Amino acid sequence: VSSGAIGMGVGKLNLPGKPSDMPSKQAAAAVGQCELMYTYDRLFLQYNHTVAQILLTGEDVDHAERRQNFENTLERLLELGALPITTAEIKVGDNDTLGAIVACSIHADLLVLLSDIEGLYTADPRKDPEARLIPVVEKVTPEIEGLAGGAGSGLGTGGMATKLRAAKMVTAAGCDMI
Repeated sequence: VSSGAIGMGVGKLNLPGKPSDMPSKQAAAAVGQCELMYTYDRLFLQYNHTVAQILLTGEDVDHAERRQNFENTLERLLELGALPITTAEIKVGDNDTLGAIVACSIHADLLVLLSDIEGLYTADPRKDPEARLIPVVEKVTPEIEGLAGGAGSGLGTGGMATKLRAAKMVTAAGCDMI
């Protein structure tokens, strides 16, 4: 599951920063999506891997028949040796949730979420020098959820709260998460 199209589009369109209105976000994503997939294709080709792009909408996830089509496509791409790169329409939500949906759809053993922070802390490490990394969370409890706070960096939209929601989703399906 990938994002970054808006950021790439912002750069290509020379916009002053991350847009706040939906038409500008969609315009930046439209331009940036081409660049993003080109980058994936170029990088994975060095390792003799074929990439495929799957675009999702909220209806694809919520509607039973469309979700089955999505799951069948993912499975077939994997059978054929292609690496599916999944992106969603802007309003579907954050990539953590989308990653969890994809992991559950293909019955993955492990979901790995990449972030600009090492993991869950006892407090926000950018504000509290006493914050300690929690190396393992066995169960997402209300106390653990209380540590999540809001959105993290200005680059993302989810923060730790969406990562914990994703963890609850995938662990309920028997998938581990890092």
